[in-house]
Amino acid sequence: MQNFLIAATNSGCGKTTVTIGLLRALRRKGVPVQPFKCGPDYIDTQYHQMACGEESVNLDSRFTTPEHLREMFDRYHKEANIVEGVMGLYDGYDRWKGSSAELAAILDLPVLLIVNARSMAYSAAAIIHGFTSLPCNDLPRLRFAGIIFNQVGSERHASFLKKACEDTHTPCLGCIPRLPDMEIPSRHLGLSLENRDSIEQIICRAADAVEKYVDLKALGL
Repeated sequence: MQNFLIAATNSGCGKTTVTIGLLRALRRKGVPVQPFKCGPDYIDTQYHQMACGEESVNLDSRFTTPEHLREMFDRYHKEANIVEGVMGLYDGYDRWKGSSAELAAILDLPVLLIVNARSMAYSAAAIIHGFTSLPCNDLPRLRFAGIIFNQVGSERHASFLKKACEDTHTPCLGCIPRLPDMEIPSRHLGLSLENRDSIEQIICRAADAVEKYVDLKALGL
């Protein structure tokens, strides 16, 4: 069984794009996959279902107990289980409470951290080091499966980013280039998916990008 929580340094890094790309890529490979979403979001869960054909399950550590979260995760788990985080990894209603980090700790999930690399090169090392070694007395240390960079400009740009991973002893699992046709349209709370044909095209392009630029073998997928 392969279990991961896909998180990011902040909103807008491409969490949902990578998540739906990975879900569709696994569906193409015939791997039974179950999507989950951190928090009460009910729009991203619709993207998940479109991507893999399975209803996505919300997991919210603010309103439910750790025991209930583990029970829900075990009840719905399949061969592969992908949890999409919310906002930045440590962003919760009170410091990290209710955050993706708290959920990863409760479920003992390794984190795939998405980093938006636009307008940044080796400075990524400082960001990676901070996220993977954040001192917090009451939060268990998280396990990081690796980094996926998004919005990468060139091969040379990717080489700086990979060096940043090497120097922080964190696996680089992918460098996804800037692909303008893969951007999910902005949405507003309360609205559903309006153009499902357009979303389906985005999901297909996201899956193509994940298959081409993300090291799925390193994830055991």
